[in-house]
Amino acid sequence: MNPIKVMMNGIPGNVVVTITRHLLGDDRFRLIPYALTGPEITGETMDIDGHRIELIRPDHRQAAIDSIKAEEGTFISADFTHPSAVNSNANFYCQNHLPFVMGTTGGDRQQLHAAVAASDVSAVIAPNMAKQIVGFQAIMEYGAQTFPDLFKGYSLKIRESHQEGKADTSGTAKAMIAYFNAMGIPFTEAMIEQERDPAVQKDQWHIPEAYLPGHAWHTYTLASEDETVSFEFTHNINGRDIYAQGALDGIAFLHKKLEDNVTGKIFTMIDVLKGA
Repeated sequence: MNPIKVMMNGIPGNVVVTITRHLLGDDRFRLIPYALTGPEITGETMDIDGHRIELIRPDHRQAAIDSIKAEEGTFISADFTHPSAVNSNANFYCQNHLPFVMGTTGGDRQQLHAAVAASDVSAVIAPNMAKQIVGFQAIMEYGAQTFPDLFKGYSLKIRESHQEGKADTSGTAKAMIAYFNAMGIPFTEAMIEQERDPAVQKDQWHIPEAYLPGHAWHTYTLASEDETVSFEFTHNINGRDIYAQGALDGIAFLHKKLEDNVTGKIFTMIDVLKGA
């Protein structure tokens, strides 16, 4: 079988570099030696495990992608860029008939989905590609649908900590709100408690120092009105390796859909987990 050609966009970001290293070690894929990057990136190339990758800034991307398509033919774009680039990147992929996996959080998600729906491009869109976390969310969704108002009258506290450079609120934490709302707890995104200060993360959260530059710690605490009953759900991720396998599975899943001539459709990580 010919390897799946993949363009990893967002290099030199930490998450995408980690995923790229995993991709380079997986025989299912072949890395295209180009990557779309942000306007603030000054370097022209980056070396990842001996592979030289040419970085393409937004003002040059149209000419570059035309040339790359002529050279490479069909390939999948994997987007792990910046929240501010979500919608412009998605529009670019759709306009240029580039199937894509979007792992970047933030942006206008309604606009993102609308852009894909109006195009002939299929995409996997998932703000979290850690398969186990996505599975946990599916369990919570089942609970919300099956047991509405289960926690009515309870209070909820959501705390999340990510590396200092994360620009937006955790997409996972935001997604959990809907499940708790359905189970009877009024809660809004503005009530999420974020932490981005490495000193606080180390001294108060006790996050290992080695993982301060890359982690995702979440705690959801529920308490009854009289505080005699409490429930707590916690998932702590150190490093970024957990996202890589989900991302690669998402790319392979999308490639299979393209082989089946599925176009203009949006898939989630739940679809990837089910192999739907």
